[in-house]
Amino acid sequence: MMMKELWYKNAIVYSLDVETFMDSDGNGVGDFPGLTNRLDYLSGLGITCLWLLPFYPSPNRDNGYDVMDYYNIDPRLGTLGDFVEFMHQAGERGIRVLIDLVVNHTSNQHPWFLAAKSDRNSKYRNYYVWSENPPKTDPEQLIFPDVEDSIWEYDKQAEAYYLHHFYKEQPDLNIANPAVREEICKIMGFWLELGVSGFRIDAAPFLIKGIGIEGADPKQMQAFLTEMEEFVSSRQSDAVLLAEANVDPDRIPIYFSKGDRMHILFNFLLNQHLFLALARQESTALRDGLKILPDIPPVCQWLNFVRHHDELTLDRINSSEREEIFAAFAPDETMQIFGRGIRRRLPPMVGGNRRRIELIYSLLFTLPGTPVLRYGEEIGRGDDLSLEGRNSVRTVMQWSDAPNGGFSTAATDALARPAIATGEYGYKKVNVAAAQRDRDSLINWMDRAIRIRKQCPEFGRGKWHILETDCSSVFAHCCDWEGRRVIAIHNLADKPCTATLKSNEYTHLFDLFGDRIYESLNESFATGSLSIPLEACGYRWFRADRIME
Repeated sequence: MMMKELWYKNAIVYSLDVETFMDSDGNGVGDFPGLTNRLDYLSGLGITCLWLLPFYPSPNRDNGYDVMDYYNIDPRLGTLGDFVEFMHQAGERGIRVLIDLVVNHTSNQHPWFLAAKSDRNSKYRNYYVWSENPPKTDPEQLIFPDVEDSIWEYDKQAEAYYLHHFYKEQPDLNIANPAVREEICKIMGFWLELGVSGFRIDAAPFLIKGIGIEGADPKQMQAFLTEMEEFVSSRQSDAVLLAEANVDPDRIPIYFSKGDRMHILFNFLLNQHLFLALARQESTALRDGLKILPDIPPVCQWLNFVRHHDELTLDRINSSEREEIFAAFAPDETMQIFGRGIRRRLPPMVGGNRRRIELIYSLLFTLPGTPVLRYGEEIGRGDDLSLEGRNSVRTVMQWSDAPNGGFSTAATDALARPAIATGEYGYKKVNVAAAQRDRDSLINWMDRAIRIRKQCPEFGRGKWHILETDCSSVFAHCCDWEGRRVIAIHNLADKPCTATLKSNEYTHLFDLFGDRIYESLNESFATGSLSIPLEACGYRWFRADRIME
């Protein structure tokens, strides 16, 4: 593909869980007909790509990430017919769809595992990883240290231990087995035929680690990522693979390789450095977060986020830096999780400060890469810390001030997930209908920001470089693409400032978007000193003219 054809470079991605988005039949569970009915809302917001969390049949031990059947829809959410109609309607609106591919593990109720544990001679036995004398678990290997104390679980029927990096109800698949790889490609082929534009690869590092797999060759395990890309590209040339890979910088090339493995990676490293910079109200950490990222192939991309469906993980920075972020955004232990993350949504983290909220989303839309919004971020959704673990940020969508926030007509106790009914972030105060009526609401700010962002493909496609200023709280960067350039300047501090740009290569900066209407900078160019005023938590986007060489 030529660079111009890489649709994901300038996409606006929106992440949602079907069961918590919109209930069409009043049974308390969101479903595909409900989601289909809200496509006009998403299209109107400017969304060009949806990422759907798992919607497969599941015992729901882990929010649907314990899959029982890869070729079907959870009957609570609708039918395959409903899914096909949803795909058709999304396509009519120019919205692409990415779905979760959860193949590091299955549910322990999956027919493959039931056959594997009941018959040593079954072909499915080697679909999983077994041991009669497993090694002792290193605490660092535990994903859920508050629930599990080992990555091996004994099964009486199988008379052996099986490997599980996540909950014990999620046995790991044996990716070293060619038959398992073939099954995974069949799964991808099935959903590609139904029109999806690609897959989010769940737990990508665990997919290729080979821990516990006898004789596993790391190079061969990693090569499976290439096999996946080759298969997907052969079936649909513009389909993409998005990897969840929270790894150190030196491991990132494993996933991108030469552009022949994963197309997109979540930018966990930048996200953690962003929050460190916000906690300090100083730009150095954010600059460092960009600088530690390796160069990536032209066809590859970063996916930037503020929050997503899991905790805001802080495991790639040191403990003292983590404590700084906790102190600023999650000072109470009930706001933290696993000792490494935050289980809050953004507005409560910043005390509902609208200026800081806008600043952070302005950064999301302008940092090099593609932005993803989590459902409800556009209206300033809150969290419910009375719910267990990660469920605090997984409450149902708030559409109106009607009972259950307009999500469902079911009785409140029948909802798949609770609604936030009271308090500052309850649906009586925070909902789509009220926000859309308010000219100054966050959703209308988002609408404008997304509209301008889509007119600035340089942020997603361009080559970036950091611009130096004389103000430590200011982060400024430029993105160049096809002879055009945009500049974004952000003041991370809660005090106004005037930042002088240490560059004389630009002749004019034209305001595109900002936290308020500022005076034109043309007078500054005339005097030869480019001083840029910024309010507290202020931000400005510019299109730039460069001095011809």
